[in-house]
This record gives sequence, C-alpha cells and structure tokens, in this order.
Amino acid sequence: MAASTRTEAAKSALRQQTIELPSWAFGNSGTRFKVFGQPGVPRDPFEKLADAAQVHQYTGVAPRVSLHIPWDLVDDFSGLARHAEDLGVQIGMINSNVFQDDDFMLGSLAHPDPRVRAKAVDHHKQCIDVMRATGSKDLKVWLSDGLNYPGQDSIRARQDRIAESLAEIYGALDDDQHMVLEYKFFEPAFYITDVPDWGTSLLHVMALGDRAKVVLDTGHHAPGTNIEFIVAQLLRQGRLGAFDFNSRFYADDDLMVGAADPFQLFRIMHEIVLAGAHAPDSGVNFMLDQCHNIEPKIPAQIRSVMNVQEATAKALLVDVEALTAAQLAGDVLGAHAVLMDAYDTDVRPLVAEVREEMGLDPNPRAAFAASGYAEKVAAERVGGAQAGWGA
Repeated sequence: MAASTRTEAAKSALRQQTIELPSWAFGNSGTRFKVFGQPGVPRDPFEKLADAAQVHQYTGVAPRVSLHIPWDLVDDFSGLARHAEDLGVQIGMINSNVFQDDDFMLGSLAHPDPRVRAKAVDHHKQCIDVMRATGSKDLKVWLSDGLNYPGQDSIRARQDRIAESLAEIYGALDDDQHMVLEYKFFEPAFYITDVPDWGTSLLHVMALGDRAKVVLDTGHHAPGTNIEFIVAQLLRQGRLGAFDFNSRFYADDDLMVGAADPFQLFRIMHEIVLAGAHAPDSGVNFMLDQCHNIEPKIPAQIRSVMNVQEATAKALLVDVEALTAAQLAGDVLGAHAVLMDAYDTDVRPLVAEVREEMGLDPNPRAAFAASGYAEKVAAERVGGAQAGWGA
C-alpha cells in the first residue's frame, strides 16, 4: 500500500474512532495523603455528563460516558440518559463497586460468608437494572477481593465462589447485554489478588459464555509486563472486550494515557490496528480510566483523547506489507525500522486535518480554553458537595 493510500485510510479510521470517558475522572481525586479540590468540579452525575460533553464537543470522538455505581446513583436513570442525549453524548459501560462497603472487607464475590456474596451479586443485578434504564449494554466487574496473609482463606475455594457468583450475575443479563471482567495484579490485597491477571480473567469468562470478555487496564500489570502480547493473545481468542487507557510509572498510577511511555501505547495500538480492533464494530470498547489529581479535569481528558488519537494514527501508518516481508525474510533490523518509521512520524498535522474535516477546531485544548466554560462552571457551581471517590 502506497504511503498516500495509508494516509487516507488512516484519516478514515480516525474519523470513526471512539473513546469512552469515565464519569469519575471529572470528580476530585488524589493520593492516600490528600485529595485536592478544584473550582467548578461537578457535584452530581448530571454535571459530570455536562463536562464530559465538552470533551466530545472539542475532540469529536468521545460520545460515551461510563458510569460508576453507586457513585453515580440518581433517582431517575432514564432521565439521566435523556440528559446525556440532550448534551450530545450517551451512557456507556456501567461499573459496579464492591470495594467500599464494610461488608466487603474480606472480599465480595469471593467472601466466605454466603450472605455477603449474595449482597455483592445483588449489587451487580442493581447495575444491570441501571443498564436497562440507560440503554447501556455493558457491565464492567472489577473485584478488590484478595488475601493479605497466607492461610487467611482457601485460595481454591475463593476461585470457586467467584465462578459461582459470576455465573449468577451473567445469568441475570439480557440477551443483548455483555459483561467484562477486569484484572489487577495487586492492590488492595498484597498476598493474593483473586483475579490478578489476564489468564485468570480469561478462564472465568470462558466458563460463562460468549457475552463475557476480559477488560485490560494498562496500569494493572507488574513492571516489565509486555502488555501488547496480552492484547494480541486476547484478540486471537476474541475475548478482549474492553481496554482501559491510562499510564503508570510504579503501580496503578492512573495517569494520563501515554504520559509515562508513549512508545508502549504505540506498540499496543499497533496490535489493535493489525487485528482491526480499533474499528467501531470490533466489539472492543476503548475507555479512559484515569484520576486527575493535580491537573484540571476537562483539559486532561482532552489531552488523553489526543494522545490515543496520535498513537492510533502512528499505528495506522505502519507499512504492514513491508513489515511482513521483513519479518518473513528474517530481517530483524529492517522489520524494527518499519515500526520506528511510523512511530517517529509527526502525526499531529494529520490528526489536526482530520479534525478540520470533521468541522472541529484543529487544537481542541486551545479551543476549550478559549470557550470560557471552565470559568463559567467555576462561578456557577458554588455550594454543595463536589463529586469524588464515593460520590
């Protein structure tokens, strides 16, 4: 494929790309030591959606907002969905929360007490009701379940309990609804996390059915883990259901995607593009999962969307024919050079051109800053409790 043809194909793909936003990224967050409040932070899910709509307005590729239950509980979820539509966005994935209740101190779906497990299952059924009310088709499950000490509980029995509980949740889904199971190699448990890796998540979802898949978070791996390998393996099995973008230096830092290692982001997107998983009809949902502790929320989400777009553009410019030829010929340096040629390309003009063709400002960050929205909501959102973790 000629370079000009690759460029046009890349532009077409970038116009169709979509990235989901997390409602919680617009609330206050922080470290174990301090949560820093900012003026204009949303006080309820309706204001979170309004802020998320700003990201979509200036990037054109962020039309869905993921909710977190109970952080985003409202009396009328149908009304919340209509509010989203009025803003030009829609409700995306529904995330459960079984890690902030005293009953879940020793686990939720893996808890040794059947009463607590039933409570955790019932919470997920509540999330499914939210899905029905909002039109969401995807339930995301992340478990903080684990052990701090050897002998604290039976490792095998906990896996059995999780399998049984997940089966009950999966059985409660409608025929057009899906579930994705997230994994994390440590935190908050330190000896064992019950769903610590992609293999464990994959075993559980394969036992459930075709509408259960794995969600991969880039911050949920041990240092040095080859994440693009995991991406390739899950795509081979048709079991990559969702991808949570963020960036990390040491642990689950939840920094802006591409901040720590943009080359890693490019390598991941290369595998995604090779499999065609970047296309809207691929069945893979791409979402930002970040906590903006010191930076302003909306500009940080805009920056993150731009980072994903640029990494995707570079991946789309890889000369796959030349790469394959070099690989089959055993040309190690030649193959590596093909990848590096794409990575070293300055794609910012290309992505800016795509935005202009979509009727958008080529510089979303500057356009948002000039809009005066941040100053407007800072003046209007006075009083009440700002949203954050747990609200």
